[in-house]
Amino acid sequence: MQTLKLSMAVSLVLGLTACFSSTIEVQATERISSSLEQKVIAWRRDLHQHPELSNREFRTARVISEHLESLGLEVQTEVAHTGVVAILEGGKPGPLIALRADMDALPVTEQTDLPFRSEAIGEYRGDEVGVMHACGHDLHVAMLMGAAEHLVAHREQIQGSVMFIFQPAEEGAPANEEGGAELMLKEGLFAAQKPEAVFGIHVWSAQNTGKLGYRSGPLMASSDRFEINVKGVQTHGSRPWGGVDPIVAAGQIITNVQSIVSRQVDITKAPAVISFGIVEGGVRNNIIPDNVYLEGTIRNFDMDIRQSIFERLTATAEHTAKSSGAEVHVHIDEGYPVTINDPTLTARMLPTMERVAGADNVLENPLVTGAEDFSFYALETPGLFVFLGITPPDQDPATAPSNHSPFFYADEAALKTGTELYINWVFDYPES
Repeated sequence: MQTLKLSMAVSLVLGLTACFSSTIEVQATERISSSLEQKVIAWRRDLHQHPELSNREFRTARVISEHLESLGLEVQTEVAHTGVVAILEGGKPGPLIALRADMDALPVTEQTDLPFRSEAIGEYRGDEVGVMHACGHDLHVAMLMGAAEHLVAHREQIQGSVMFIFQPAEEGAPANEEGGAELMLKEGLFAAQKPEAVFGIHVWSAQNTGKLGYRSGPLMASSDRFEINVKGVQTHGSRPWGGVDPIVAAGQIITNVQSIVSRQVDITKAPAVISFGIVEGGVRNNIIPDNVYLEGTIRNFDMDIRQSIFERLTATAEHTAKSSGAEVHVHIDEGYPVTINDPTLTARMLPTMERVAGADNVLENPLVTGAEDFSFYALETPGLFVFLGITPPDQDPATAPSNHSPFFYADEAALKTGTELYINWVFDYPES
């Protein structure tokens, strides 16, 4: 009897050990070598020193495509002007997933003291401007290039396939041009092979190095631009009754529009913002002009509320203008949709993020009123978009120069975390 009990106990322990070992094997974390990490850093510095504006990322695209071709991948170039796409076939059957990095820089003159700081010059809206990777897209590209190299070297262990998306014009296409994620999809990026999921990373100065910020559901706001032209009838300032004052009508429109969010939108469902950024009208103190131009931005976190705001903005402007005897034309330029992280995908990949960065370094992110055109991909297939901290550990992120600042600085130690996150998403997705 004692022998039987002992045998059963040993069998139980061996069974649990085997089960535990199997779990560990499935959840083993892929790490990059120090030599690959140094390559990623070198690529980042080169890209940082040679930034290019939206839809003009010619050198950047060449650097990317040459690297992917050197890995033996079949590369598609000139997607949405300068985008680069490649697909890696794994050694085992499984799903297709996509990894995305954006490529473009900003019309910002760099004011850091980095030895590889940008001195590039470009043209923006007809003016000569400094160009800088002030939002960290150089890091995104370098991390995905590094992930591609590691994954190619381990392709036999990959279940399924990986689509590498190097996307231009995330910051917005130049006037009268299309670009970015929307154009890549319009040209058929997901038409022939649609991924089961798409993943993206954005470096973030509001977090310390290596920390990951995620949020299930809405993460970043939609971003839409509106124009309101208020037409009155010009008259002398001493005789306002002789015409129709568009300045007074415009002022009433600005005031009344604020009631859309404060009184008409259910803010318990999702926050929203309507801001006026441009008010132009008049040339002389004693002449009432015949026209006033207003321009602003709309941000919100719910696609249905977004459409409701469009309708309410137009109705408010038209009715307010009519009450003053003025005419009005409202144009809404729909920009980026709400960036929504698929809740199921987010929960499924959270253990991966915790393993790569450490559970204590993975934090739930608050809503961000900035916008991202990764949102277009996530409307087509389940998406997961996370923030990677790049502010040095000894610095308070609240004091760090923000993304888009001429003083924007990234701690390159974060590159390893981001590269490994891309890689582990690939290995873990089919198993999760």
